[in-house]
Amino acid sequence: MLLELEDVDTYYGQIHILQKVSLEVAEGELVCLLGGNASGKSTTLKTILGIVHPRRGNVRFSGENVVGRSTSYRIGKGMAIVPENRRLFGPMTVQENLEMGAYLRNGGHKDDFDRVYSLFPLLHERRKQLAGTLSGGEQQMVAMGRALMSQPKLLLMDEPSMGLAPILVERNFEIIKDVHESGVAILVVEQNANVSLSIADRGYVLQTGRIVLSGPAASLIKNEDLRKAYLGR
Repeated sequence: MLLELEDVDTYYGQIHILQKVSLEVAEGELVCLLGGNASGKSTTLKTILGIVHPRRGNVRFSGENVVGRSTSYRIGKGMAIVPENRRLFGPMTVQENLEMGAYLRNGGHKDDFDRVYSLFPLLHERRKQLAGTLSGGEQQMVAMGRALMSQPKLLLMDEPSMGLAPILVERNFEIIKDVHESGVAILVVEQNANVSLSIADRGYVLQTGRIVLSGPAASLIKNEDLRKAYLGR
């Protein structure tokens, strides 16, 4: 198993945020973690990345328990993040942003750029344009490309649909599917259950810090409780 969270309890001070959270992502798998505001999704990502540390439980990546290890150590082991709201370096060009994604690999090699540009041909056209002048959808492509420049084993995506128009959300998830089909394991953290489950292999539903539902995406999308809570039916 590529990523395993086992009975993770994470606190902010005395506030118990994650309560015995367990989830898995296998190599080459696309998994979505669903939940509303204040469900604990962001804390789960921060726990995986080592930004916060669990009080109890294990976080294993590529078979190693990385609890207590730094974020930079985990990135070096093969994690990459596409953060909420993209967080690009606006005054830098598209190509410079991509180079920042490969800083642990001396800015990347030609093959890395070729791979990213093959997934996102528009970025090759815009490679000398300042990232801050791009549209929201284009900035999302840069954020994904930047993360892929590190050749990650696991791509973590935080609310990739946030701030995008519905037509761009659909296109964005088509791109996520393409990235997944290129062989990268992906954990998508999202509120948009319908579009996430439509491309995922499996899913988990987080509610007030607990996993309340999990299973194959095809089963979850038919789950009546999930449909009422997240699909508006």
